[in-house]
Amino acid sequence: MKLNTLILAAAALFAAPAFAHDDATLDAMAAPHGGQLRMSGAWHLELVLAKDARGDTAAPVRVYLSDHGGKPMPVAGASGSAVLLSPAGKQSVVLAAAGDRLEGKARYAADPAMKVVVTLKFADGQTETARFEPFRAR
Repeated sequence: MKLNTLILAAAALFAAPAFAHDDATLDAMAAPHGGQLRMSGAWHLELVLAKDARGDTAAPVRVYLSDHGGKPMPVAGASGSAVLLSPAGKQSVVLAAAGDRLEGKARYAADPAMKVVVTLKFADGQTETARFEPFRAR
C-alpha cells in the first residue's frame, strides 16, 4: 500500500508542470520562433509579429501550432483570423496555411498597448481562440 502511495505522489509531482499553462508560465517560456505563447484547447499557439513594424507597410502575422510538449503540429487544412486591436484602430487579418504556420499580412505598429485575438478553424470543424499582448514587456 505504501508503494502505491509513493508512486501516486511521484506521478503527481512530475505531472504538475504539465498543468502549469497559465499566461505567466507561458510568458516565461522561450517561444521557438520568438513570439508569444498561449494555450487554447490541446494546443500551444505562438503569435509572431514583426518587432520593428511601424505601420507604414504590411508586415507578417504568423501563428505556429505545437502540442503541450512543444512538438510542432501540422497546419494543413487549418485557417483562421487575427483581430489586431491597438490605439490606432482595429483590423482583421485572414490567416492561411503557409508551410509550417498560418500567416497573413497587416499594417500595424509594434505598440505595447496592442492586443490580438486569434481564432483558428481546423479541418474537422474544431475552433480554438487565444488572446495575446505581443509587445507587452515580459
